[in-house]
Amino acid sequence: MIKLIRNLKPYKMAVLTLLVVLVVQAFGDISIPSYMQKIIDTGIQNKGVEHIMPSKIKGDEYREAQIFMNDGEKALWSSSYKKDGENYTLVVKDEKKLNKLDRTLLKPIVLSYQLGHMTVKQFKNTVKEQLSARPETKAMAMRIDDMSISEIANMMKVDIKSFKAKDQSGKVHTYVDMRPLIQSHIASGEMDESEINKSRSDMDKTISSVGDKTLRSMGIAYATSASQEAGVDIDGVQKTYLRHTAFKMMLVTFLMISAAILASYIASKVGAKIGMTLRREVFEKVMSFSSAEMDRFQTSSLITRATNDIQQVQMTTTIMLRMVLYAPILAIWGIIKVIETGAHMSYVIALGVATVVVIVLILMIIALPKFRIMQELVDALNSVSRSILTGIPVIRAFGRERSAEKRFDKASLDLMKTQLFTNRIMTFMPPMLMMLMNLLGVAIVWVASHRINAGNMQVGSMTAFLTYSMMIVMSFMILTVMSILIPRAGVAANRIDEVIMSESSVVDSFDAIVINECSGRLEFDNVSFRYEGSDEDALSGISFTANPGETTAIIGSTGSGKSTIVNLIPRFFDVTAGCIRLDGRDIRDISMKSLRDQIGLVPQKGILFSGTIDSNIRFGNEAATPEEVREAAEIAQALEFIEEKEDEFESSIAQGGSNVSGGQKQRLSIARAIAKKPKILVFDDSFSALDMKTDAKLRRVLAKHEKEATKIIVAQRVGTIIDAEQIIVLDEGEIVGKGRHRDLLRTCETYRQIAESQLSKSELEVE
Repeated sequence: MIKLIRNLKPYKMAVLTLLVVLVVQAFGDISIPSYMQKIIDTGIQNKGVEHIMPSKIKGDEYREAQIFMNDGEKALWSSSYKKDGENYTLVVKDEKKLNKLDRTLLKPIVLSYQLGHMTVKQFKNTVKEQLSARPETKAMAMRIDDMSISEIANMMKVDIKSFKAKDQSGKVHTYVDMRPLIQSHIASGEMDESEINKSRSDMDKTISSVGDKTLRSMGIAYATSASQEAGVDIDGVQKTYLRHTAFKMMLVTFLMISAAILASYIASKVGAKIGMTLRREVFEKVMSFSSAEMDRFQTSSLITRATNDIQQVQMTTTIMLRMVLYAPILAIWGIIKVIETGAHMSYVIALGVATVVVIVLILMIIALPKFRIMQELVDALNSVSRSILTGIPVIRAFGRERSAEKRFDKASLDLMKTQLFTNRIMTFMPPMLMMLMNLLGVAIVWVASHRINAGNMQVGSMTAFLTYSMMIVMSFMILTVMSILIPRAGVAANRIDEVIMSESSVVDSFDAIVINECSGRLEFDNVSFRYEGSDEDALSGISFTANPGETTAIIGSTGSGKSTIVNLIPRFFDVTAGCIRLDGRDIRDISMKSLRDQIGLVPQKGILFSGTIDSNIRFGNEAATPEEVREAAEIAQALEFIEEKEDEFESSIAQGGSNVSGGQKQRLSIARAIAKKPKILVFDDSFSALDMKTDAKLRRVLAKHEKEATKIIVAQRVGTIIDAEQIIVLDEGEIVGKGRHRDLLRTCETYRQIAESQLSKSELEVE
């Protein structure tokens, strides 16, 4: 995780920008349920009316609404309206003041609304109670149930209004407005202030049994009916509110989508740049590795680290930026909105989140150890694949296709088993989490339905709460899922970091000098070398001098250390004892670039790159002229087969030179070294793929054109080195003979044995 975050350091501004964009997206995500809640609760249920204060009210209704108001509330009510003909118009427009009026006048207005919307049964029961309270009207109370509304009004000599209206469920009922009756009692003195307060207290207890949400709905229902009676087009108000809210919702949705697209773009771009940077750093580091580091990491592992591992880091970084940053923002904001809904169901969310965390932790504990094993198995599969593909000709020649298939199948099967195990574990997650989400939804609806029934919650609030809950649980789900992906990417990041942080065992010294010219005199002074992890020296006490204009040959049995000497000259390895000097200067004091600029190396195995013949010869000297390229090819005896090709020097070369023969590949490798015009030419058994005639001709032309160069030839054939000014004979890492061919035949038994094994008796006698 730390290494993944460290990769983000160069992109601080991009991450900060992404954070701002994610906040904007979260704002959109969080706002949508709020607008949905408003559409359901206010736009549909409350017909677009947001406050309990009617926007316009009739004169009689204006007065009747004040029945249960105290003096302070009446003053507040009166100051909120202005007389407009026979009606009164609400003059308060400020949202804060309207909210304050809602809180202050809610109960007296609801009491008035309840009194003006009594069912016939409630009305008759109330009249019976009033009549039964006085002895002189007790007999009249007994006949109330059998009387109609008009008969009761005539009996009590009061204008009692009855009307039909729909309740909240849509059913039509007959309602009675008792407020004229109460007003007549107040006017006649039958009800004084104490009785009014007592009635208010009694009704207050009744309506307090319903929830606060229901109470507010009743207040808004009063405002709706009062405004409609005063001539306000409530249907128009509802449509206007729905249109405005829907338009705002669309704007927020567009903003959210734009932010989501921008966030994905930034996250993807940062992830891609990190992948590009890591690939460049790994490549540059590998290019600086000595042969020791290449042996330690192995080519197959380096390929996996530079491809699969970096891809894992890039993908996880993109997802992490997109989701891990977003999930906490959404979760925290969602929790705040849940608290604001006042639903008091947070324990349901807490239970859901806890269950998600437990499920993912269990799966992570089971699957996480397998991720490192998986990466190692990918290394192993790449290694086997590379080995088999490289050795296909040998495999076919020996008829070992079946054993190669079995070897590949084993590596593939091991990887498959591990992948199947992790995939099977991971497949449990989606259905389990989906089931959890659905169960959570059912639990929220079940609990919310009881609260809605109790009047403590509205349908829109439940919808919003359900959406916020899903957002919160999804946020924690994302975080827990990422807790699986991030450790896996962490394994890959560690493997990449191992390469980047590895220091080459062969580096320039801090005061290394740059040389532009040299004579090419190369001196080995008591050189010893031991490979890392080996118990014995590969070379011991090697001392000789290779002079400019001369050919120094090295010969010996297989494993005697010939190629090791070649690898020490361009500092592919550093000596473990003694030193190698170029023109009297220790090569460790010379910068590796300038040292290698003086050397033309032809490796034992000819290596060509995809391109053309011309590009391969120019590889060591891009500034070479066409004439110089042609001359190098002619010296290397490659011109003959090049001219036979249709495109000559522009003929294509496949990767690895697979479309040319071994001898042609070797001659092009020699031409590449010659075109570089080095002071030191090193041939590591480079003539073995050439026939004797071409070998002799090449050496003869090479001696003629490269008179001033120091030539070092490693060979297996005595015929190749027979004319060398100096022959070094190696045996088990030590020099056992040094001199010219004729002298070594007399003084060095090892060389004589090699010569006798290759030359006839007559050829030896001639020599």
